[in-house]
Amino acid sequence: QVQLVESGGGSVQAGGSLRLSCAHSGYTRTPYYMAWFRQGPGKEREGVAIINWRYGTTYYPDSVKGRFTITRDNDKSTLYLQMNSLKFEDSGKYYCASRTEALYGGWRISESDFTYWGQGTQVTVSS
Repeated sequence: QVQLVESGGGSVQAGGSLRLSCAHSGYTRTPYYMAWFRQGPGKEREGVAIINWRYGTTYYPDSVKGRFTITRDNDKSTLYLQMNSLKFEDSGKYYCASRTEALYGGWRISESDFTYWGQGTQVTVSS
Protein backbone atom coordinates (compact mmCIF):
# COMPACT_ATOMS: atom_id res chain seq x y z
CA GLN A 1 0.00 0.00 0.00
CA VAL A 2 1.55 3.25 -1.15
CA GLN A 3 1.78 5.97 1.47
CA LEU A 4 2.85 9.57 1.06
CA VAL A 5 3.28 11.67 4.18
CA GLU A 6 3.98 15.40 3.95
CA SER A 7 5.59 17.51 6.65
CA GLY A 8 7.27 20.86 7.08
CA GLY A 9 4.36 23.20 6.65
CA GLY A 10 3.81 26.14 8.94
CA SER A 11 3.38 29.88 9.19
CA VAL A 12 5.92 32.30 7.79
CA GLN A 13 6.10 35.97 6.90
CA ALA A 14 6.23 37.08 3.30
CA GLY A 15 9.75 36.85 2.00
CA GLY A 16 10.54 33.88 4.21
CA SER A 17 11.32 30.27 3.39
CA LEU A 18 9.99 26.82 4.16
CA ARG A 19 11.04 23.33 3.16
CA LEU A 20 8.41 20.67 2.74
CA SER A 21 9.13 16.95 2.84
CA CYS A 22 7.20 13.99 1.54
CA ALA A 23 8.18 10.55 2.77
CA HIS A 24 6.83 7.79 0.57
CA SER A 25 6.72 4.01 0.78
CA GLY A 26 4.89 0.88 -0.28
CA TYR A 27 5.58 0.93 -4.00
CA THR A 28 5.92 -2.21 -6.05
CA ARG A 29 7.52 -0.07 -8.73
CA THR A 30 9.78 2.96 -8.31
CA PRO A 31 7.93 6.24 -8.85
CA TYR A 32 8.41 7.67 -12.31
CA TYR A 33 7.32 11.20 -11.48
CA MET A 34 6.54 13.00 -8.28
CA ALA A 35 5.03 16.43 -7.89
CA TRP A 36 3.85 19.06 -5.48
CA PHE A 37 0.43 20.63 -5.72
CA ARG A 38 -1.25 23.31 -3.66
CA GLN A 39 -4.77 24.43 -3.02
CA GLY A 40 -5.51 27.85 -1.62
CA PRO A 41 -8.83 28.91 -0.06
CA GLY A 42 -11.50 28.99 -2.72
CA LYS A 43 -9.05 27.94 -5.41
CA GLU A 44 -8.56 24.85 -7.51
CA ARG A 45 -5.62 22.59 -6.85
CA GLU A 46 -2.62 23.61 -8.95
CA GLY A 47 0.70 21.95 -9.65
CA VAL A 48 3.78 23.86 -8.55
CA ALA A 49 6.65 21.45 -9.28
CA ILE A 50 7.35 18.08 -10.83
CA ILE A 51 10.43 15.87 -10.89
CA ASN A 52 11.44 12.80 -12.85
CA TRP A 53 12.45 10.51 -10.02
CA ARG A 54 15.14 8.64 -11.93
CA TYR A 55 16.86 11.51 -13.73
CA GLY A 56 16.07 14.42 -11.44
CA THR A 57 14.80 16.64 -14.24
CA THR A 58 12.28 19.23 -13.14
CA TYR A 59 9.62 21.61 -14.33
CA TYR A 60 7.90 24.58 -12.71
CA PRO A 61 5.13 26.92 -13.73
CA ASP A 62 6.02 30.59 -14.06
CA SER A 63 4.23 31.43 -10.81
CA VAL A 64 6.95 29.72 -8.73
CA LYS A 65 9.92 29.45 -11.10
CA GLY A 66 13.07 30.80 -9.49
CA ARG A 67 11.55 30.63 -6.00
CA PHE A 68 10.66 26.95 -5.54
CA THR A 69 12.98 23.98 -5.96
CA ILE A 70 11.90 20.35 -6.02
CA THR A 71 14.47 17.69 -5.14
CA ARG A 72 14.49 14.05 -4.14
CA ASP A 73 16.58 11.74 -2.01
CA ASN A 74 16.47 8.22 -3.37
CA ASP A 75 18.11 6.70 -0.30
CA LYS A 76 15.56 8.26 2.05
CA SER A 77 12.60 7.84 -0.34
CA THR A 78 11.79 11.45 0.31
CA LEU A 79 10.67 14.31 -1.89
CA TYR A 80 11.36 17.92 -0.97
CA LEU A 81 10.10 21.34 -1.92
CA GLN A 82 12.27 24.28 -0.97
CA MET A 83 10.20 27.44 -1.07
CA ASN A 84 11.95 30.81 -0.93
CA SER A 85 10.73 34.39 -1.23
CA LEU A 86 7.28 33.27 -0.18
CA LYS A 87 4.31 35.44 -1.05
CA PHE A 88 0.88 35.73 0.50
CA GLU A 89 -0.59 33.99 -2.55
CA ASP A 90 1.58 30.94 -1.90
CA SER A 91 -0.60 30.10 1.08
CA GLY A 92 -2.55 26.89 0.92
CA LYS A 93 -2.46 23.21 1.59
CA TYR A 94 0.42 21.51 -0.16
CA TYR A 95 0.19 17.95 -1.38
CA CYS A 96 2.72 15.58 -2.81
CA ALA A 97 1.69 13.13 -5.48
CA SER A 98 3.29 10.34 -7.47
CA ARG A 99 2.82 8.10 -10.45
CA THR A 100 4.70 4.99 -11.52
CA GLU A 101 4.25 5.34 -15.28
CA ALA A 102 5.87 7.59 -17.85
CA LEU A 103 4.23 10.82 -18.96
CA TYR A 104 3.90 11.70 -22.61
CA GLY A 105 3.21 14.93 -24.40
CA GLY A 106 5.68 17.28 -22.76
CA TRP A 107 6.05 18.75 -19.32
CA ARG A 108 2.89 19.44 -17.38
CA ILE A 109 1.72 19.19 -13.80
CA SER A 110 -1.81 17.90 -14.03
CA GLU A 111 -3.78 16.52 -11.13
CA SER A 112 -5.31 13.81 -13.29
CA ASP A 113 -1.87 12.38 -14.13
CA PHE A 114 -1.16 11.30 -10.57
CA THR A 115 -2.30 8.17 -8.82
CA TYR A 116 -1.07 8.49 -5.26
CA TRP A 117 -1.59 11.43 -2.95
CA GLY A 118 -0.62 12.51 0.52
CA GLN A 119 -2.91 14.18 3.03
CA GLY A 120 -1.28 17.58 2.69
CA THR A 121 0.50 20.08 4.88
CA GLN A 122 -0.66 23.65 5.50
CA VAL A 123 1.43 26.64 4.50
CA THR A 124 0.36 30.08 5.66
CA VAL A 125 2.20 33.18 4.48
CA SER A 126 1.38 36.42 6.21
CA SER A 127 1.86 39.69 4.40
